[in-house]
Amino acid sequence: MEEQTSQATQGSEDIAKKASKPRKPRNSKPDGEQAPRRRNTNKKPQEDKATQIADNVVYGRNSVLEAIKVNRSIDKILVQSGEMEGSIKKIIGDAKKKGLLVQEVDKAKLDTLANFEKHQGVIAFVAAHKYYTIEEMLNDAKAKNQDPFLVILENIQDPHNLGAIIRTAHNAGAHGVIIPKHRAVGLTPIVAKSSAGALEYMKVAKVTNISQTIEKLKAQGIWVACADMDGEAIFKENLRGPIGIVVGNEGEGISKNVKNKCDFVISIPMYGKISSLNASVATAVLCYEVVRQRNY
Repeated sequence: MEEQTSQATQGSEDIAKKASKPRKPRNSKPDGEQAPRRRNTNKKPQEDKATQIADNVVYGRNSVLEAIKVNRSIDKILVQSGEMEGSIKKIIGDAKKKGLLVQEVDKAKLDTLANFEKHQGVIAFVAAHKYYTIEEMLNDAKAKNQDPFLVILENIQDPHNLGAIIRTAHNAGAHGVIIPKHRAVGLTPIVAKSSAGALEYMKVAKVTNISQTIEKLKAQGIWVACADMDGEAIFKENLRGPIGIVVGNEGEGISKNVKNKCDFVISIPMYGKISSLNASVATAVLCYEVVRQRNY
């Protein structure tokens, strides 16, 4: 996959200002018309070297500073509570300038994550893959002469679910998956593995605010549908044309604010005594209804 020079966490929300075409009217009836690891006690880690554990953890002050400097895709940085002087202060400052998530945690947590190696009070979780911008997703759709098809996720915290969703989205022809920066899993090695290789082909963007992102997508001519139990059955709604599908986690669902930003609400009919589906399963059903309406 080609190296991209765009900065992941900032570029995610930088949607192109110019719309390729306005949103087209959406009607509810399908009519064919387009609508809307292990500890090694024999070796001492070198502090100036980027030391990794479990493939996605970088620890040590110089290591983390370098990761920030070279624009590694970083999901979040953990600093030891009370350690706010010297190079830790610089790490926090540099991270915040780039919009990276920084959290204070106790020393015991850092010890565990670093497998009791010398972490110097800081650990960074780096992404297993680079992030893209939403603009790149829309440009991909345009290059293929297709209407944009995006999967928007709110608070998906299980890496296996995210990996499965990425796999489904790729096979369903989606142009990108959008995830939030906070309260959600990022592109970890488990996500990459669970995607069965699809992460190498699917563009994933990380944004600060899902609600604001939806507003910007709508301004680009994209209709946004929220998946919730009180919506119209997906088989009755028109999912043709430029479309974004919003899916939340099984426990909390979709927040009221995000739901209110969507154009319409859709649901998957339930006929059993269990009122919900696993998030990755629900996303698969929704994605393939879009496929059905677009192609059959």
